[in-house]
Amino acid sequence: MIDPASLRTVFMGTPDFALPTLQGLIDAGVDLVGVYTQPDRPKGRGKQMAPPPVKVLAEQHGIPVLQPQKLRAPEVVAELEQIKPDLIVVIAYGQILPKSVLDIPRYGCINVHASLLPRYRGAAPINKVLLEGESETGITTMNMDVGLDTGDMLIKKSLAVGPDETAGELHDRLALLGRQTMEETLQQLCAGTLTPEKQDDAVSTYAPMLKKEDGVIDWSRPAQAIHNQVRGLNPWPGAMTHLDGEVLKLSRTCLAAGMNGPAGTVLAASGDGVIVACGEGAISIGALQLPGKKMMAAGDFLRGRALAAGIRLGD
Repeated sequence: MIDPASLRTVFMGTPDFALPTLQGLIDAGVDLVGVYTQPDRPKGRGKQMAPPPVKVLAEQHGIPVLQPQKLRAPEVVAELEQIKPDLIVVIAYGQILPKSVLDIPRYGCINVHASLLPRYRGAAPINKVLLEGESETGITTMNMDVGLDTGDMLIKKSLAVGPDETAGELHDRLALLGRQTMEETLQQLCAGTLTPEKQDDAVSTYAPMLKKEDGVIDWSRPAQAIHNQVRGLNPWPGAMTHLDGEVLKLSRTCLAAGMNGPAGTVLAASGDGVIVACGEGAISIGALQLPGKKMMAAGDFLRGRALAAGIRLGD
């Protein structure tokens, strides 16, 4: 039986998604000997340098923070070897761990991944789950190896995905589930009861990093696919089309039952939503945004910009 207070642990993470898991390790009394996070970056309109959320939380608890540009740099690896961690916990760090780092801790490197592996390995599993219209997802902890999310699985916890849930909403729920899953993983590690399970590579899928152009809507696709695109890319990069040559961003969509027409055509517009025909079926858009404006509910948008039935959206 391992005492968590004796477990010299390094945490590697960067964004808000990692915060609940880091807080869970703090609350569990683990000996956190260092937090590795990405360097400070310019943020906002003023481009002022801002620290990553993980850095802020770590400093609040007096945990040493390290922000190397490249984790694989020999001097960075040597510094980590001097810290002598028993365990490294990784969640949304933003850098690949080389073998020279993976080999340092005696209990290995445990990753908290936001999908039910082996499905949706890669950088954007939360978005991909929604883009694919999945009704279930979850968190998997795994022993890291040199592959991309290919290590042996440790603990899995699942949750149901709402039919209209956005990536931002699912992100927040999975962040909390990540903490719970890592807490259970830590308990079993300390008790010596972890039972690693190999992944079946034959059923693995990949969730690549998102690009801005992923948000461009092809109205010839079915309504369900477009609805999944809008919610799967909310808040970033966001779904977009064109209205009279201007970029029009869309949010808060749902399926419009029993409505059909030429793809990209506005079928109806009211305070309840702007209904647009797709290649199959139609969607109702609850919020819209033009350049230089804020995202507005359909009713507010229509008071400033008419959208009559028959108008075509898209290029």
